[in-house]
Amino acid sequence: MRWSRRRVWFLATALGALLVLPVPFAWLTFTTSEHRSSVGDAPERPVAIVLGAGLAEDGSPATLLSRRLDIAAELYDRGTVQAVLVSGDNSREGYNEPDAMHDHLVAAGVPAAHVVGDYAGFSTWDSCARANRVFGVDSAIVVTQEFHLPRAVRLCQAAGVDTAGVGDASGEVRTIATVYGYVRELPAAFKAALDTVLTPEPTFLGPPEAGIDDALAAPAD
Repeated sequence: MRWSRRRVWFLATALGALLVLPVPFAWLTFTTSEHRSSVGDAPERPVAIVLGAGLAEDGSPATLLSRRLDIAAELYDRGTVQAVLVSGDNSREGYNEPDAMHDHLVAAGVPAAHVVGDYAGFSTWDSCARANRVFGVDSAIVVTQEFHLPRAVRLCQAAGVDTAGVGDASGEVRTIATVYGYVRELPAAFKAALDTVLTPEPTFLGPPEAGIDDALAAPAD
């Protein structure tokens, strides 16, 4: 009898978790639907924010990250944005996402003066909060994969940025990583929902920086 009760309690708990788990992700998806678009339909914004997504062994952007950067380069080429803020991890020696992202964009034709690095983008929330509070960004297009886009848009909005979003449909190129990304978004959406309410301090805030203002003022090549 004792084992039977424990099993019923376990099954009920597991079922409840399965029913509740998709709710925050569904909320993020629904509330950001009008703010997500393709490259061609993206509204003009002064800045594109590209979120870090890992580096390859040679230090260059990994596949998913390079695809985000290519979207940002296309947005710049179309005149949809005038500057790009690359936000990533630089917390350990030999690992520098922002510099690798910068180099990729410059190689893709974006002038170096129009690319700004945020070296403390340790999470999606950190990147969004620092974009607003450190770099003064109040209007932007956030660029990431489609599975991550609802969370990224909503968090940047909560951080005070008028945010549109453009996502990369990565399924055909990195199928397993994309499936994993969607699965990971289910628990990640819970924390995102809390962050939109609590708006915590980023891991590292630091003083204001003029990089974006300088980039927007720099002449186009």
